[in-house]
Amino acid sequence: MNRSYKVAILGPIPYDHITTSRGAEIIKYGCVTHPTIALARLMEGMGRACPVAHIRKKDEPGIKQLLGAYSNICLETVYSHLDQGDVIQLKFVDQNNRLEKQTAFMPPIRPEDVGPAIDADIFVGVPISDYEVPLETLKYIRQHRRQGAITIFDAHGPTSTVATTGDRLRRFWVERDLWLPYIDVLKMNIEEAGCCWFKKEYAPEELKDQYQELSDAEMAEFARHCLSKGVKAVFITLDARGCMVYSEPGGAFRADFVPSVRVEEVIDTTGCGDSFAGGMAFGLLENREDYIRAAQYANALGALRTQGTTFEVFKSLEETNALIRKHYPEEARV
Repeated sequence: MNRSYKVAILGPIPYDHITTSRGAEIIKYGCVTHPTIALARLMEGMGRACPVAHIRKKDEPGIKQLLGAYSNICLETVYSHLDQGDVIQLKFVDQNNRLEKQTAFMPPIRPEDVGPAIDADIFVGVPISDYEVPLETLKYIRQHRRQGAITIFDAHGPTSTVATTGDRLRRFWVERDLWLPYIDVLKMNIEEAGCCWFKKEYAPEELKDQYQELSDAEMAEFARHCLSKGVKAVFITLDARGCMVYSEPGGAFRADFVPSVRVEEVIDTTGCGDSFAGGMAFGLLENREDYIRAAQYANALGALRTQGTTFEVFKSLEETNALIRKHYPEEARV
């Protein structure tokens, strides 16, 4: 990389109380911290990671001590003046599924919150609930960002909501087509894809499940729809298998499967999706259309996230590139 880059990461920094599927308890700050610290490690000497979030005042010392340990993390867009931030309890029932309860809520990230980071090269939205990164903020970014900048957005936010009981539930992204023109790269997992591409009408018995998992053909159909609305690429993660990448280079529809970076033991999967989004951003810094390279970095960061309970799991660019070359010997371009 031949110049200094800047990546803005929008979303919450929740106070997470996690119970793993093995019964271990972990308390830490999550979501935005994962891609922010992962990107800070990868961009040492070549760029800055700028989290944009609202937090509670009592969490501010701990969060700023955590992020302040990295010289290339900006802290000016971590706001505590409204004294609201997410507090979440996560109980994993297995490696991929968990029960979630939220007892405190950050305010939405508004356009004025993004202002100091509007000169970023890439914006990464990683909301965990439907209100955290609103459409008006994506519109503001599109209108005011620098030429060549792109927006990556995680559909985890608009496909999740919080009930009055504090239970975190899946929801259909019914307003999806209002958002797509303001998203360059859309990312989601296979469960969330089923909340994004749905029938116009269901029989009551069809809705007994929490979501409708899409077939390969349905995923491709959904991706074509997104591309027709202005999205440049769609990434759908397939749990431990890897991810599908849909794009339309030269106007021709393309579907690529990028297998995962395999790990021997999974210790903690919290933040894997957020870390994946950070890897996508890094992979697109130099070439905005090299989606395979972006998927390789995304898979690498997602795999590294599983390898421990602290942020020491993230590695330098040299170490991460070595991991990518090991798992993608033929395709790797790093």
